[in-house]
Amino acid sequence: MTLAEILALPVDDLVQRGKMGVRLFPSISDMMEYFARSMAAELHANNQKGVPTRWILPVGPVAQYFRLVEICNREQISWKRAITFQMDEFLDWESRPLPIDHPLSFEGFMRHQVFDKLNPDLRPEPGNTHFPNPFNPDEISRQIAAAGGVDTCYGGIGYHGHVAFNDPPISRWNRVSIAQFRESRTRVVALGDDSIVVQSIGCAGGSSDMVPPMAVTLGMRDILAARRIRLFLAGGERHRAVFRISLLDEPRVEYPSTLLQAHPDCVLHTDQATARPIRPSLF
Repeated sequence: MTLAEILALPVDDLVQRGKMGVRLFPSISDMMEYFARSMAAELHANNQKGVPTRWILPVGPVAQYFRLVEICNREQISWKRAITFQMDEFLDWESRPLPIDHPLSFEGFMRHQVFDKLNPDLRPEPGNTHFPNPFNPDEISRQIAAAGGVDTCYGGIGYHGHVAFNDPPISRWNRVSIAQFRESRTRVVALGDDSIVVQSIGCAGGSSDMVPPMAVTLGMRDILAARRIRLFLAGGERHRAVFRISLLDEPRVEYPSTLLQAHPDCVLHTDQATARPIRPSLF
């Protein structure tokens, strides 16, 4: 299919022909409630079975975490057996991590707004929360292997199809094949211009100067190795095209999310307004 055909396809046809699972919601708020509830249910079910819950987690989207913490505290759902692996983290221009108290620190957000907000008796064990290390990039892959792999990778999709900060390669000199990109490992990356612009709108009132220019990210190899992948597109207008491209375009490194089509259990979630057909118009 051409891009124009993919963008104009009726929603029912899009869902039927999509190369990944799809779940649509009446609104973004309904979707985020489901996101939080599904995480709580997975955690509770594993606790009941006495087995660990092993997650790759994003910072973006984040609204689900506030509801998830509320549910876990009220229903006494413990994170003691949870083992978490953070998808990515901003770095400064010298490829150093941001201070944990920096307002854009992903680790700071998870520690202060998620783990520390849980009741003390429900919090994960200190050694069970893992973050990618730019100075030892292979460490987190070893930690994933030691945990027995990942049950569910949760996340979003970027404006140009990035998953974690696996942005499309931007070098005009070096070409990365689909096979190479699928096997990409944890690494330090320079953020693409579109990632910086979108982050600036979401985090800094449109000031791109305030967005760190570098990041450390899990590679596609660890993400694709998760038993389940559940991605949530909560950005409204900016997610309309990439939702459709991810589902139906041919796999290509220019849209890394298209590589998820080969995963046996990947589901994209969004609201019905985001899923509707795209017809260019000035009004």
